[in-house]
Amino acid sequence: MRNTRLTLFYARKLGVDIDNLLCSQPDTGEQALEICDALARSGAVDVIVVDSVAALTPKAEIEGEIGDSHMGLAARMMSQAMRKLAGNLKQSNTLLIFINQIRMKIGVMFGNPETTTGGNALKFYASVRLDIRRIGAVKEGDNVVGSETRVKVVKNKIAAPFKQAEFQILYGEGINFYGELVDLGVKEKLIEKAGAWYSYNGEKIGQGKANATTWLKENPATAKEIEKRVRELLLSNQNATPDFAVDDSEGVAETNEDF
Repeated sequence: MRNTRLTLFYARKLGVDIDNLLCSQPDTGEQALEICDALARSGAVDVIVVDSVAALTPKAEIEGEIGDSHMGLAARMMSQAMRKLAGNLKQSNTLLIFINQIRMKIGVMFGNPETTTGGNALKFYASVRLDIRRIGAVKEGDNVVGSETRVKVVKNKIAAPFKQAEFQILYGEGINFYGELVDLGVKEKLIEKAGAWYSYNGEKIGQGKANATTWLKENPATAKEIEKRVRELLLSNQNATPDFAVDDSEGVAETNEDF
């Protein structure tokens, strides 16, 4: 970890397995990447998360003065690290997740002005790249209880790219699993929707999505049954149209952007 912000109580509420979580807060970017490499070579962990690339500060920058020019240091550091990490990750079958931040390019008049920190090496080495954005708020009355979130696959070496999905992230809970189950149940015609009412097997389960979601939370056996049926339908129909497919023109645009 590099952003030095982790509340264990809140992480547990979001579903993080705290008992099996190893947390490191190194002083420099080089230290962080060396730790990643050591963990990858050890084969002792399945998943490594770096939070975030933007916070990986080269040692020379830390030891220098504020205002000093350090052009290309972070990019060079990431390039060297990725060359070293790639083989070790493959041999140990370890998943390495880099969280990054968006920056704006100065003076860009045409095209996408957004870019990410750390140079181009990470973009080239990554098997999958996801663009995750908050697109709205989830409200209960006047209170904001979560975020409407869109995830777009901007690069994928192992499956078709340029797909996207939208879902809710609830504060203190994580992804709104039961709300997603309601949406998919309606899409696959397992849950009937008549006006504002939702029904399953002829039984009304709630008026409005929020109430239907609450009903599923209180009836986990039925929720599990719906989940199983949804998975069977989705897996048996691989050519189904995604909920939020990116059109062809947007897909072409994605391939040309620096983000």
